[in-house]
Amino acid sequence: MPELPDVEGFRRELTTCGRRRTVTEVDVRDSGVLEGVSGRRLRGELTGSRLGTPRRHGKWLLAPTDDGPTLAWHFGMTGSLRCCSPEEEIHRHDRLVLALDDGRQVRYRDQRKLKGVSWMSDHDLDRLLDGLGPDALTVGTAEFEEALSRRRSAVKSALMDQSVVAGLGNLLCDEILWRARVDPRTPARDLDAATLRRVHGAMGRVLRTSVRAGHVPTRRSWLTGRRDASEPSCPRCGHALESDRVAGRRTVHCPHCQTCQT
Repeated sequence: MPELPDVEGFRRELTTCGRRRTVTEVDVRDSGVLEGVSGRRLRGELTGSRLGTPRRHGKWLLAPTDDGPTLAWHFGMTGSLRCCSPEEEIHRHDRLVLALDDGRQVRYRDQRKLKGVSWMSDHDLDRLLDGLGPDALTVGTAEFEEALSRRRSAVKSALMDQSVVAGLGNLLCDEILWRARVDPRTPARDLDAATLRRVHGAMGRVLRTSVRAGHVPTRRSWLTGRRDASEPSCPRCGHALESDRVAGRRTVHCPHCQTCQT
């Protein structure tokens, strides 16, 4: 699933490929990925528009246009954004193709189509952002502590809640809590200030490394690199990892290392 590091990679890709470029053609190959706009309207309004500097908030990629509306992508479980030459064969999961004035194409590819592409007015964009928490990559320690200290839910559930902090998904949350030595089932509000600061610090380190890689790394020294082994063991202490469900998602943790409850 694309999480904050993946979407940051898509932002860099779009910045390199599409910033200040004019969209000369809009090919809606599957209107099922469009949210709140028809293919006909998107073609009519986006064609001829120039893309501004894209930005990211959480898992959302936002590309303003000179004419006002913002093209917004959410990548769901399987989405991606690619800069391609027109000679490259169209993939069967390419749902939206934007031709640019330099001959290149921006392609939105998504197998499962669980989210998609929106064409947002300033009002719609403000409403979207108002419903999201601070971006996980830039949120400060005090704001992070304040947001989590009021949550009754398990700390992993709170971290995955996009209205609390935006950008974290299943892999990142498990990795962060493993590094902070916090049991993912602990109610967030039961964590003391020192522990919340440790979680915030672990989040920053994990995100910075993951953003450089463009995804959550599967290194052997990371929980992510061990979680899918046939007999997964903790990279830190060697204890067998356990798999549970928190907030309906598979949750992997080390019962020996992740014992901090307060």
